[in-house]
Amino acid sequence: MSRQILACIDGSGFSTAICDAGAWASLRLAAPLTFVHVIDRMATPVAHDSTGQIGLGSREHLLEELATLDEQRGKIAQQQGRLMLEAACQRAKDDGVVEPVSRQRNGELVEALSELEGEARLLVLGKRGESAPAASAHLGSNLERVVRALHLPILITPAEFAPPERILIAFDGSPTARKTVEKVADSPLLKGLECHVVLIGEDTSAHREQLSWATRRLEESGLTACSAIQPGEVEPTLRAYQQEHDIGMLVMGAYGHSRIRQLLVGSTTTDMIRHASVPVLIIR
Repeated sequence: MSRQILACIDGSGFSTAICDAGAWASLRLAAPLTFVHVIDRMATPVAHDSTGQIGLGSREHLLEELATLDEQRGKIAQQQGRLMLEAACQRAKDDGVVEPVSRQRNGELVEALSELEGEARLLVLGKRGESAPAASAHLGSNLERVVRALHLPILITPAEFAPPERILIAFDGSPTARKTVEKVADSPLLKGLECHVVLIGEDTSAHREQLSWATRRLEESGLTACSAIQPGEVEPTLRAYQQEHDIGMLVMGAYGHSRIRQLLVGSTTTDMIRHASVPVLIIR
């Protein structure tokens, strides 16, 4: 069985974009598409524990009522999830995906996705989850934990998704960046797209040589590639380049150079995800 695209949806406003991004990736990779909805018990409101305040005569009766309410909440959450999954599958079919499937899981999000990781080729997530404020620029803790925990490419979409025509590869000459270029060159996901390889730093012969390798590697795989060296701070400079050149997707590695930073999402990666108005593809 071929490995699938996992698209993780919830009740947030990002679910429509996740559906469209998942369908796009499924068609580009000719891979099965599976929608996943995880009912997180920790995120579900639970009844307040009033056992210490309940009189001896009424305790048993009220505890039974609290247990019934918890059971009802669980059933409602499952039903809501099933309806979301049905709608997601129908939207994917409308986008041209043949026989998308759905899976509902109970438990903690990162653990549930980790269990499915071996079956996946790509994970699609929204920039923020259901519990995050709509206007917040803060990355949800679940998203950061997923990026740290899983070892497969992750496509993170904003509230709207449009198939990209041009991509920007954030490049610094590091082994992580070179690996990112190799994976872009070898994957059918981004075939036919215009690739901009951008290095933030000084215009030196070493940097030009590194960019020359990157563009040559991409062109050998049939991609149209161009490169640029830009001075300035990494995140705002990349964002300005993206806007100026109408880039539809950012591609970058998850980690920086140091061993300490390898324990966390790289700071530049986090900043780019937080401020990006286009999808971000994280290569592991």
